[in-house]
Amino acid sequence: MEKIDNLDRKILEIVMRNARIPSKDVATECGVSRAAIHQRIQRMIDLKVITGSGYNVNPKILGYATCTYIGVNLERGSMYRDVVAEMEKIPEIVECHFTTGPYTMLIKLYARDNEHLMRLLNDNIQMIPGVTGTETLISLEQSLNREIPIHYQ
Repeated sequence: MEKIDNLDRKILEIVMRNARIPSKDVATECGVSRAAIHQRIQRMIDLKVITGSGYNVNPKILGYATCTYIGVNLERGSMYRDVVAEMEKIPEIVECHFTTGPYTMLIKLYARDNEHLMRLLNDNIQMIPGVTGTETLISLEQSLNREIPIHYQ
């Protein structure tokens, strides 16, 4: 991967605070042209430094009051990709990680309430071939939600 320079880092810092900021404002803050900002951002997308964009949505406002982390154990770790393919069919699952430690996988999902969570666990997740067990951890409150800090060299 090519290195990113201090201008790239400054651009990242600005757009991470506000992804909807106009390019002209980023250009003004960085002291370069709007074209340079577009070019730099496109380069960082091509390098996969920037991997997405969009809006942050509050799940609670949409009726998903329960945020849950679930440790999942598989019959064999080699079943991971097949299990992920099945989990992709469950829209309430928003993250899935292949992990070390006590679980093969760690997933994050949102449920409307505890009854909905129980249905997702019993009727969906635990029915996936290869899943041998789950441990459910309900988040009581999210205290931090941020991106990795940008450091200048």
